[in-house]
Amino acid sequence: MGDDAAAIDWLHGQPYDDWATARQKCPVRATKHDAMSPQGSFQILSYHDAESVLRDADTFSSSINSEHIGQFMGDLILAMNGDEHRKYRNLVAKAFRASQLEHWDETLVRPTLSRLLDAIAPLGRADLVESVTSRYPIEVICGIVGVPLDDAKQFAQWAEEINTGPLWPERGHAASQAMVDYLRPMVEERRARPTGDFLSDLVHAEVDGEQLSDSKIYGFLRLLLPAGGETTFRVMGNALFALLTHPDAMQRVVDNRSLIPEVIEATLRWETSVTQVSRVATRDAEVAQCPISAGSPVGVITASANHDESRWDAPDEWRLGRPVQHHLAFGTGPHQCLGMHLARLELRIGLDTILDRLLNLRLDEERTADAIVEGYAFRGPRALPVLFDPA
Repeated sequence: MGDDAAAIDWLHGQPYDDWATARQKCPVRATKHDAMSPQGSFQILSYHDAESVLRDADTFSSSINSEHIGQFMGDLILAMNGDEHRKYRNLVAKAFRASQLEHWDETLVRPTLSRLLDAIAPLGRADLVESVTSRYPIEVICGIVGVPLDDAKQFAQWAEEINTGPLWPERGHAASQAMVDYLRPMVEERRARPTGDFLSDLVHAEVDGEQLSDSKIYGFLRLLLPAGGETTFRVMGNALFALLTHPDAMQRVVDNRSLIPEVIEATLRWETSVTQVSRVATRDAEVAQCPISAGSPVGVITASANHDESRWDAPDEWRLGRPVQHHLAFGTGPHQCLGMHLARLELRIGLDTILDRLLNLRLDEERTADAIVEGYAFRGPRALPVLFDPA
């Protein structure tokens, strides 16, 4: 069992070297420097152990999420377990079924992206984070919920402040309340006059013959909006960064768009947007011969697991052509990410359309200082300054 972790730079950290060193010493690390758990916790760093912990929901419960992110998001499916979790997950899963994704593809995803690209295509230069990736997924998820486009920027800010609530609680609580205050009239309107959209379905859904409480409705929405927008925008930035910094691969993908799914999976393994998920031990347990006592918080560092050198050759490298292997970017087990199919759809359409619309896409070499993937808990580039042929 390793030593305590060093102080964490949450916004600009580059933790992969630290995780790699820790994995070599012991795949389970005890730490007292976790902002989520000042009293001490455990980090699971290897692929095998991370997958085992995430699949064992009886021993490693997600209920801890109600204490941490739950105080900002409300009554969360993330914090449910067993039969209760299955019932509510099945309810929400209906919204992300294949036929619904196909509908959103044509009516929402493509039009949203096309409108954003229309604004920059004639210019020949742009910051893709500012102009596209930070706006596209959040505008899609707002469109799904029924939030007007003009308010999507505000929702993006609230989503980020809710996601980072455990680090800056006052700001997180204020954003959480502001989002509920905004959504309440919409929820009440759908309750009185359902329109058949996603929000109407959620408001009128029943579990065991009872409609969802307001607490669960707003919990779903405060999870969906940050998770559906914030995380996908970071992965899309990571994928574009990978292509822009690997020009040979970029050209291969431009010439052969069937490689885009491989680009997406390579990026999800290499630089996923969320690096860890939280669990708590429900009973005394042992992982990699390390004893973990009941009640101990456990951070499953999925980003470290996705860089496990025992599973991937040269894991810190982004490259195409690797053998297909399952990664943990969307987690695994009963709490595997519900929105993963929507995320992959947005990424596939996003990359394909950007390569279609922004010809000869390349980094602006004079403005690359901020084009760096960074962060400890959430990872993505703060900017992607690019040049392309004006259209």
